[in-house]
Amino acid sequence: MTFDPTVQRIGFACKYMHDDQSLKPKILKEIQYSYTEAMTTVAWLKRQTTEVAEQKMWDIMQHNIQSCNNLIGYVGSLPKELRMVRLGSNQLPMYTEPTFKYYWQNPDVRKVCAEGYGRAGKLARELDVRLSMHPGQFCVLASDNEDIVNRSIEEFEYHADIIRWMGYGKNWQDFKCNVHISGRQGPAGIKNALKRLSPEARNCITIENDENKWGIEDSLELEKDVALVLDIHHHWCRDGEYIQPTDDRFKRIVDSWRGQRPAMHFSYSRDEHLPADFDHATKPDMQTLLDAGYKKGKLRAHSDYCNNPAVNEWALSFSPYADIMVEAKMKNLASRQLYEQKNDRRAA
Repeated sequence: MTFDPTVQRIGFACKYMHDDQSLKPKILKEIQYSYTEAMTTVAWLKRQTTEVAEQKMWDIMQHNIQSCNNLIGYVGSLPKELRMVRLGSNQLPMYTEPTFKYYWQNPDVRKVCAEGYGRAGKLARELDVRLSMHPGQFCVLASDNEDIVNRSIEEFEYHADIIRWMGYGKNWQDFKCNVHISGRQGPAGIKNALKRLSPEARNCITIENDENKWGIEDSLELEKDVALVLDIHHHWCRDGEYIQPTDDRFKRIVDSWRGQRPAMHFSYSRDEHLPADFDHATKPDMQTLLDAGYKKGKLRAHSDYCNNPAVNEWALSFSPYADIMVEAKMKNLASRQLYEQKNDRRAA
């Protein structure tokens, strides 16, 4: 096994946040940078000579390999229930960008990637850290535009290259790489795209319900094809329902993982998009908010922290059945909140 499936995990996504957020921004940035991806832009690279652009990509690659190892090392130092993290998608800049993707096919560059990400994967397995990735919104495998589908497959396979270098993708859901249905072709489009993915990519891909068009029922059309991820905040935003672990739809989502421990997503609406006098010891009611003039579009935005004990309890009710990826803006500080509430509940 690549991670212990008996551990009920709570994780965070992509970035490390230092415990003391009262520090001066410059100091915080310096502390957090060693765990965070460096980035650049196509526009900046195109203004440079080939030599300068390639050196920039090399430097970012070296930093990001090390920051990936640092992040996994940090997560591996946490209590075992907190050893889950999503790696960012900006590991290797412009990997699929037409002007610069040639660079990443250089055998010497790929050797460095294989060695560096190989170390990261080995470290994750040694420390029992569960890993995942989440290609961005432009990875639309179900688009009705063939060019977009082609580029989306290329983008997904970029993630698969990193997963492969890390030593994953060999078995069903030894690593989770999550996307939304997104495109107009819906579940049928996903099924068509699956046929074109590498074996490693097919082993890792998961499909998540979104907060707009493609909900749980749409995802369930793929239950025999891929592992499904339940995002309970998306579902609440879309349908106004606090789905429960006893719901038959959730049971089918669990079954889609074929015996592997599922993962799910959790967040909460931002305070500024809720009534000023809202009681955070209660769960917000979607219809009441809509009747009062609040907009779904704003309620979808993720909170900084897990600061509603009632909603947290709802999320934690799924913990016996699935690992919980917290998608709050304050990352590990927010996931720790949820973990501490779970521990307080145990101690009571």
